[in-house]
Amino acid sequence: MTLDDLGYNEDLKQYRIEQKLENFEVARVVSEHKERYVLRNAEKELDAELIGNLRFTAESRADFPAVGDWVAFSEYDEGKALIHVIYPRHSIIERQAVGKQGRVQIIATNIDYGIIIQAVDRDFNLNRLERYLTICHAARVKPLVVLSKVDLINEEKLKKCIDQINHRHQEISVIAVSNQTTGYAALEVLLEKGKTYCLLGSSGVGKSTLLNSLAGEEQMKTKEISESVNKGKHTTSHRELFVLENGGILVDNPGMREVGIADTTGGLETTFEAILNYAQKCTFKDCSHTHEYGCAILEAVENGEIEEAAYANFRKIEKEKTHFASNAQERKKKDKDLGRLIKEMKKQKKNTKNY
Repeated sequence: MTLDDLGYNEDLKQYRIEQKLENFEVARVVSEHKERYVLRNAEKELDAELIGNLRFTAESRADFPAVGDWVAFSEYDEGKALIHVIYPRHSIIERQAVGKQGRVQIIATNIDYGIIIQAVDRDFNLNRLERYLTICHAARVKPLVVLSKVDLINEEKLKKCIDQINHRHQEISVIAVSNQTTGYAALEVLLEKGKTYCLLGSSGVGKSTLLNSLAGEEQMKTKEISESVNKGKHTTSHRELFVLENGGILVDNPGMREVGIADTTGGLETTFEAILNYAQKCTFKDCSHTHEYGCAILEAVENGEIEEAAYANFRKIEKEKTHFASNAQERKKKDKDLGRLIKEMKKQKKNTKNY
């Protein structure tokens, strides 16, 4: 294996030279376990931790390594390493942290494609799919939709699911696969060497099964679905990066029960572009598309040009995005005020000692 097989590219090589990091080795974070990390380079895997300065100067969770990151490290013992620098990220897939207003949780970094998986027998939900599309678009990551477990439904129901997606999002690629390995060849053709793909979906939809099928061997253990609650008995416990035989790079993820929106870069606008195109015809430029006279979007909903369900989901996610932005701004101000207070207390303490 080479660094290029892990996704190392010319931009990263140039950054290493510009920042004079040649004295450090290069690796990619393949898994994370409570601020301890597993790195992978061309030769081997290493257990790693942050140097003290990197840890203590971190202002938020985003300043710590995440699965998919490239890092500069030094090996201080056999298989033991210290992380000195995190390379710039070209993409970050993130969601609103569960139970923490105004904060984000990084799912994975340096991702090229998001593979959104929904099990058609129990998990298919167009509104939830649009949430995943939004976090992919916010990260500038191209989404692919995989409908799994198609062997458990008839062709008519499968066609209905695909038609629903295509009706709202004609540009999205949709691939149907079954637990009997049908359809995986079509997906494998889309996987490019050196590109990184992140699996996204609820628990039990078949992410680990998909990974094992593409890898040609069992990388992640899977169990059957519980008949009593119709949910997966197994849950991937941590994020992990794998290199496939065909050269694609796959990040497996724990199932997500909540897909909170933490969009500040236009992901919502990309996902619902078909709806927002009507906004250009609104009478007022500051139209909120909720009640105004002359709103082209509301008129299109009334005329049946826009699905009511699609509009309702757009409004719900838009409200969530606005609410997150407000909470994030408030939290940022509180953190800044706290930082000033701590600095002032340290200054006073220092002056008292000198006196």
